[in-house]
Amino acid sequence: MEKLIDIGSNPVASVLELLLADKSTKKNIIWATDTYDEFGNGFTDKEQINGSLLLLHKDIIKPRIQKSQEQQYARTRKKAEVFTPAWLCNLMNNYCDEEWFGRKDVFNALNEDHTWTVIEEPIKFPEKRTWKQYVDSRRLEITCGEAPYLVSRYDVSTGELIVPPKRRIGQLDRKLRIVNENTSDYDEWLKWTIRAFEATYGYEYQGDNLLIARVNLLLTFVDYYKERWGAEPNEKLLRQMTNKIVWNIWQMDGLNDTVPLGKPYEEFRQMSLFDIFPGLSDEEQKPEAALCKIYDWKRGNSLLLRSLKEKKMNEKKLFDFVIGNAREVFGLTARNRINKGFPGHTPLFLCPEIRAVRHRMAA
Repeated sequence: MEKLIDIGSNPVASVLELLLADKSTKKNIIWATDTYDEFGNGFTDKEQINGSLLLLHKDIIKPRIQKSQEQQYARTRKKAEVFTPAWLCNLMNNYCDEEWFGRKDVFNALNEDHTWTVIEEPIKFPEKRTWKQYVDSRRLEITCGEAPYLVSRYDVSTGELIVPPKRRIGQLDRKLRIVNENTSDYDEWLKWTIRAFEATYGYEYQGDNLLIARVNLLLTFVDYYKERWGAEPNEKLLRQMTNKIVWNIWQMDGLNDTVPLGKPYEEFRQMSLFDIFPGLSDEEQKPEAALCKIYDWKRGNSLLLRSLKEKKMNEKKLFDFVIGNAREVFGLTARNRINKGFPGHTPLFLCPEIRAVRHRMAA
């Protein structure tokens, strides 16, 4: 099977340190998995991922399909990690677009054998809606893993590459197709490609998956850039796009809006004797988890996600669509989890196990 993720080669290697950044803590993302404990210091659950150390064992960062069966089983059992095949991601994303466009089979038509037929004609837009509005439509993939709902360089369940890019079915892939069809020069294409990335979001608990998701978005940009312009993007542009990806694809405990492995955020905390006299406790004090931040690209500033969600409860919705696999819910039903996390009337598309089921959140 072809190597799907290679962090030791460019363009990934040249921006690896930036890909490992955590914008909420201003440190690096952490492993948040015990999969790599055998490698010792620098690879345990609570430690930050160090780029130099990681490159000494660069082949450990690989998609789930290229991990051993034993590793796959262990991660499913411990972290509820499951990955959805491309045909099912396509089905769910088609539901989103049916909602947005008001019609079926906008980008492709599904076949009975789980393949799909690409609609070759340029995408037509309904009255009172434009291609620019579609590109700016904010889409979030929850517990995103390798981000198969957002980008589809390969089928996460088989490892098969999906080429050419027009055959891809991710939310961001669809935006980039729209940009290709509606822009004529480099500056306009780049402007709206950047806007497409700025409107594409995902969060993930485990650090290795998060890194893979970020790499997949970066390589998606490179693929579309090369296809359109016949050249590689330069280093400055790669860093610019990587920075946007790192802000929008972030590490988070989705139940608490915090970085993983810290205690839940306590809005009102009562002092105890151990706070006044810390020597009374033999237990090491656990660090308080940092609240996650996201970036408002239109206003040019970062905001606490929790504060932003509270503000948006009675205003305009934070995301236009929320999508993901409902099995990755860590102890809550998918509906309860998202209702808690993203109140309002955001259309919610969840895939429980293998059956495609669409839910509409109550207003």
